[in-house]
Amino acid sequence: MKPPRTSLEQWAVLAAVVDEGGYAQAAAALHRSQPAVSYAVARLQEALGVELLAIEGRKAVLTAVGDTLLKRARSVLMDVEALERLAKTLKQGWEAELRLVVDFAFPRQRLLAILGELKELCPQTQIQLTGAVLSGAEDAIVDGSADVVLATRVPPGFLGDWLMDVPFSAVAERNHPLFALGRPLTTGDLGKHTQAVVRDTGRNPRDEGWLGSPLRWTVPAMDSALAVVRAGFAYAWLPEHVIAEAGQEGALQPLPLAAGGTRKVPIYVVLVRPQTAGPAARAALELFQRHAAV
Repeated sequence: MKPPRTSLEQWAVLAAVVDEGGYAQAAAALHRSQPAVSYAVARLQEALGVELLAIEGRKAVLTAVGDTLLKRARSVLMDVEALERLAKTLKQGWEAELRLVVDFAFPRQRLLAILGELKELCPQTQIQLTGAVLSGAEDAIVDGSADVVLATRVPPGFLGDWLMDVPFSAVAERNHPLFALGRPLTTGDLGKHTQAVVRDTGRNPRDEGWLGSPLRWTVPAMDSALAVVRAGFAYAWLPEHVIAEAGQEGALQPLPLAAGGTRKVPIYVVLVRPQTAGPAARAALELFQRHAAV
């Protein structure tokens, strides 16, 4: 086998130039000089015999060939990163860090119980917990930026286990004008009032559920949506566990919709890199499966 004419370092530098938007920015991010960054990219293009980058204005952008090659290179870089992380895991026993991404729909009390058990199992492992909504969790799976992810969908090319269906209910503050209509509500009724929607945290946000109201408030998290609804500013579909945990004591009431007042959102757990997953990631997977079954 002939030795490769390019190096992983050169591909990593190219990725940095693209991600940071230019040679100077990549040099700052990589803590290198700009000439060193430019030289690495030039040598890469020379070895391949193709142009990978073009300058548009002050920004370096990929050519069509460069875009195709860098996509493959990113996959290789991710594999090498996973290999190095596995070596570190095997040396230390437990992972130094466990990255969890959890969709906000997952019940908080169950999550806290799982985190408590993880703390007992691997006290030296640093847990990086990130909340996500809809496609934000899927992005973490595709990007490989997490070890264990709870998502409402499993992206193509990955395997996940169904954990539970989280019930959502359409609710409003008990004095909301919609209740004064005294009859089953239609989409026309809802469209005249403000709806609170939790923002999709993904790069390509998608709409799910009924979003027909032109009067829409987009908020960053379930807690924010709950606060807006409790204040009487809007109605929303909220997880029933979020409503219950808030101890509403009747402050919120289910909207009498003619149809669609309740819906269920599936939650899946994905071990992002099963071949190289360490004991903490596998323990987290098992705990999510066990607690979801309760």
